[in-house]
Amino acid sequence: MVETRAARRRSTSPAPRRSTRGRSKSPGRSKSPAARRVSEPQNDTPAELTPYDMTAAQKALYCYALPSLLLIPCPVLVAVLAFCTNSDAIESPTAGGLAAYVSEHGASGLLSDSFEYVGFGDATAWAFLGCFNLVALALYYLPGPTKTGPPTATGHVPAYVDNGVAHCLLFTAAYGAGAYLGFFDAGALFDCFGPTIGALNIFGLVFCGALYFKGLYAPSTADAGSSGGGPVFDYYWGTELYPRFLDVDVKKFVNCRFSMTYWQLAGLAFCYRSYTLHGAVDPGLFFSALSQYVYLVKFFIWEIGYMRSIDIIVDRAGFYETWGCLVWVPCVYTLHSRVLVHSPSGLSWLSAGAIFAVGLAGVGLNYWADAQRMTFRENQGKGKVWGKKPKFIRAKYVTVDPDTGKRTERTSLLLASGWWGVARHLQYSFELTAAWSWGFLANPSKNGPLPLFYAAFLTILLIHRAARDEEKCLKKYGKYYEQYMAAVKYKIVPYVY
Repeated sequence: MVETRAARRRSTSPAPRRSTRGRSKSPGRSKSPAARRVSEPQNDTPAELTPYDMTAAQKALYCYALPSLLLIPCPVLVAVLAFCTNSDAIESPTAGGLAAYVSEHGASGLLSDSFEYVGFGDATAWAFLGCFNLVALALYYLPGPTKTGPPTATGHVPAYVDNGVAHCLLFTAAYGAGAYLGFFDAGALFDCFGPTIGALNIFGLVFCGALYFKGLYAPSTADAGSSGGGPVFDYYWGTELYPRFLDVDVKKFVNCRFSMTYWQLAGLAFCYRSYTLHGAVDPGLFFSALSQYVYLVKFFIWEIGYMRSIDIIVDRAGFYETWGCLVWVPCVYTLHSRVLVHSPSGLSWLSAGAIFAVGLAGVGLNYWADAQRMTFRENQGKGKVWGKKPKFIRAKYVTVDPDTGKRTERTSLLLASGWWGVARHLQYSFELTAAWSWGFLANPSKNGPLPLFYAAFLTILLIHRAARDEEKCLKKYGKYYEQYMAAVKYKIVPYVY
């Protein structure tokens, strides 16, 4: 879900405004001067380019043309990928099979057949998704300790019940029990995948429209409103940072309880379907499914950390974020596993096990790095990191209440020890190690480059996300983050980048 430059420059404030230094204020939705001060750059950092600052040509490019390059092709691409990996009309679920189909039927034939295949879903897909989300909703209310995310520019502090591990384990048990008792086949996620993508695609597009209007006219918090970039950009980027429906946090439910759970169970379901089709366990698919399941158990252990990440605290709930989690994740993040159902990897247990070990190490190190920083922050810098007193920078920033104009100085601790003293985003290196291992477990030498699509996409996404995160931190912390960058010189890969 690579975003546009305009999206990259959005802040977490209700709507981006021009800096008032040395120039007149731009008109905006907020009526009070206090509300307009919310997004003023802190710590004397330069003002960011926002739609309010753009020329007509810049706005046409960044707020209409570039978002359209994702708004239009992405819903088409997921239909094509579902058709390629799941339809019997394709000779093999590979790039070669796709090319052969285009050669025979033409690009227009591929597109029309793909959309005919996924459609708008069917009764089975809609019923399955309904039951899937009802179970997720029931588990959403499991008890647990309450944790908070960082305060927004308006001073809102999001709160979450930390029950992700219970959700993960109970949902897996419920899926297994449902299959065992005969309510559905264990391979159902593969069998109805095409119509499922069709249903999710149309629902996601409509739901993002509902979120667009909700953020403009009935926001859950003050961190909402138009970006000033026009309706296309607002639909793409979203108009609300923390939307809730019936007190259900949209981001937590969509991003975690649906998206990650579907991905987690998909590998197991695909592995089972492969076994029933071929009468043997494919080592590549087995280890891939196991590694991804472990990775997502790790995710739910760290779920509160995710709720404090850039996906949640910066990205609004629009097409980029919400459609991406509803449709792109189920389709693209499971692609390497789906390919193997009809086209087994052909790897030996020894070679697949070796790749699995490397990927599992990436998963473990990714968790270690994330947990290290989360524990450090929850302990307010007390305790030790790697057996030593941690080095950190105490960064100050200011939030402004949009109703009263009250300015509140806050503090964050920027860890510069442990993994976070090696590189500023070293956890991304570990995550990419796992992602590429899943692609190689699909044996690209046999199945071509298609199984590597997710890993290549994630590499671009995380490099881009690291740049966005640093831009956000420089704006928020100013000189303090510059000190952190001087202390920890490398961004993602030590001694390389």
